[in-house]
Amino acid sequence: MLRTLPLILILLGTLAQAQDTRYISDKQFIPVRSGAGNQFRIIHRGLPSGTRLIVKRIDGDWAEISTEGGIDGWVRAQYLMSDLPAQNKLDAAVSRAETLAAQNAELKQQLQALRAEKTTLEGELGETSAQLGQVSDEFTQLKQISGKAVQLDTDNRRLVESAENLRSEVEMLEVENQRLQDKLDSEAFMNGALAVLLGVVITLVVPRLWPKKRRSSSWA
Repeated sequence: MLRTLPLILILLGTLAQAQDTRYISDKQFIPVRSGAGNQFRIIHRGLPSGTRLIVKRIDGDWAEISTEGGIDGWVRAQYLMSDLPAQNKLDAAVSRAETLAAQNAELKQQLQALRAEKTTLEGELGETSAQLGQVSDEFTQLKQISGKAVQLDTDNRRLVESAENLRSEVEMLEVENQRLQDKLDSEAFMNGALAVLLGVVITLVVPRLWPKKRRSSSWA
């Protein structure tokens, strides 16, 4: 039992290292070799920063990896990092900001269209109300001189119903207008927050993106 314990610990350590996800660190182009050492031939001349790798195992200073593109080999373990590089995070944040800006512009266009439609309906409502008042006056006069009171009453009810329908449409547009305004306010808040976040990310990350003086050999 005591003899098998070290073997079990070695196996557990090997399993813990298997299938670990890492990324090529910032500002690097890392060669992939066929074995764990500089004496092995290079099978890929340089994986760029941000390349997603699956680490199968680590042997000293070297890590056996595979890429999503089907490249299998060994790289220096010192060039691997657990998190996505800062430049890739910055690019993703900029892309998100551009998407939100496009959505915000589209919502503004929709809001302008709804406002124009609301103005049109309000104008129609005003005209209908004026017509209703005129018809009401005519109805009063005709009712005194005509025996067709039932028909006039029907026409009056139809106009009243039309006016009520227009009022309902205007109220619905006002509710939709308020909803879009709230959504725009929310988008504006998100854009502001994202802008602040981008400023913080740029302030913290950009100074680190400047290339540092490297040693004489970039492949070691």
